[in-house]
Amino acid sequence: MPPGGGLLLVDKPAGCTSHDVVSRVRRVLAMKRVGHAGTLDPMATGLLVVAVDRATRLLGHLALTDKTYLATIRLGVSTDSDDADGAVTAAADPSGVADVAIGTAMGALTGDLLQVPSSVSAIKVDGRRAYDRVRAGERVELAARPVTVRRFDLLAAPRRTADRIDLDVIVDCTTGTYVRSLARDLGAALGVGGHLTALRRTRVGPFTLDGAGAVDVYRGVPTDRPPVTEQLVAAVQDALLPAADAVRLAFRVRYVTTEQAIDLGHGRRIEAAGIDGTYAAFDPAGRLIALVADEGSMGRSVFGWQSADSAS
Repeated sequence: MPPGGGLLLVDKPAGCTSHDVVSRVRRVLAMKRVGHAGTLDPMATGLLVVAVDRATRLLGHLALTDKTYLATIRLGVSTDSDDADGAVTAAADPSGVADVAIGTAMGALTGDLLQVPSSVSAIKVDGRRAYDRVRAGERVELAARPVTVRRFDLLAAPRRTADRIDLDVIVDCTTGTYVRSLARDLGAALGVGGHLTALRRTRVGPFTLDGAGAVDVYRGVPTDRPPVTEQLVAAVQDALLPAADAVRLAFRVRYVTTEQAIDLGHGRRIEAAGIDGTYAAFDPAGRLIALVADEGSMGRSVFGWQSADSAS
């Protein structure tokens, strides 16, 4: 395992929660210090960014605000959860919905939006998850929140049957966007209802499923608690992306002198680099020292990775 841990890019299967994945990684690596970024619903598959050991401290700093999803939307049927796990609440004949109307409605759901999350989302209402309140029989109405959908496009021609239309789509969006809410709102705009039947996340910030070969920590059987084998432990350890490599993907890089590295390790400011936003500082030996932000003529550490002693 890399010193200080790292990031594990997990290809989450359907049927388990993001917390289940964290528990599984803890068991595989025999380590308690594991966390994740960007929750995926149980029905969803795809990329879940998991941090191990000291790298858990990086999760709040990594730029993971932009995400990409592949999804299937079914027009003609509405559910109480806006996805296939919910109970059907209404059905309508979608045969009169033209392809051009679908494209127009999808275009209207692109850009800066005020989106109402599903009532069975994980958003907390007075300290309790919305879905827990719904399951307890309460009526939950969540406030609209600003999101940005940069891309909402068809990947193929709509697939039509007598009573439904299935749409295979790609969505590029910001954190906080609910793709199942897009499915609901698209169906509502077309007057026939809609819900999400499949969802796969392929990108979180700079990390992709294909780019780093996300590992399957379940080996395809998430509900059967498969045994932890030596081969699985080795596969997960080999798949760990060292923290320094993850930071290089997520931030612009600045190489500092040994003296500047020591200053950053002691919490002292160094000469500004003229780089907008947070950037990563590495010492001459290529070690990650800190995440730094310029303030005027000086740069200050916003997250220290190396201690003063290890930087010297």
